[in-house]
Amino acid sequence: MKRRSFLRGLATVAPSVALENVIVKHAVAQAAAAPCASDVQVVGPGEGRDGHPHSLGFSSIGFKVTTCETGGGLFVVEHTHLVPGGPPLHLHWNQEEFFYVMEGTVAFQVGDRRIELNPGESVLAPRRIPHTFSSVKPSSRLLIAFTPAGKMEDYFRDAEQHRAQTSDPEFMGRYEMKVVGPSPFWKA
Repeated sequence: MKRRSFLRGLATVAPSVALENVIVKHAVAQAAAAPCASDVQVVGPGEGRDGHPHSLGFSSIGFKVTTCETGGGLFVVEHTHLVPGGPPLHLHWNQEEFFYVMEGTVAFQVGDRRIELNPGESVLAPRRIPHTFSSVKPSSRLLIAFTPAGKMEDYFRDAEQHRAQTSDPEFMGRYEMKVVGPSPFWKA
């Protein structure tokens, strides 16, 4: 009788141990694939961890927290010099996207709702909900966090090299995003 109880208990624990091993191996592989600074690093305003700004044409982008630092759990960027325009209306299959306005006024569309946010205000775009943003006042500053990080850091690095493709559905699909349509903030 005790043997049967032991085997039943083992049968319930074994799958969770196997899953934990898979998760740990995946996290270790991700960390090994992307070299990461192990020391504490202060990142100043308008700066990025890698020392150079990135751009998609409508802002300068600094990587504040990189994917490797969080084991893929979080990626944070700062948009500075944000000008009117912004990305196409899109959604992320696997990430929530959190926006925090630091300076200026930024217009957002999240789902069917359009709002304007000022410094200190924030909004969350849940995964699989179409969203976009655009500066209302020139030189707005915006902090954006993606969780989990997914392929967003790779997207920003690759999109900088292929700016003409940043609205292309196939290109964005490689990074687990879907283009829903043009930004309602783009001017004809």
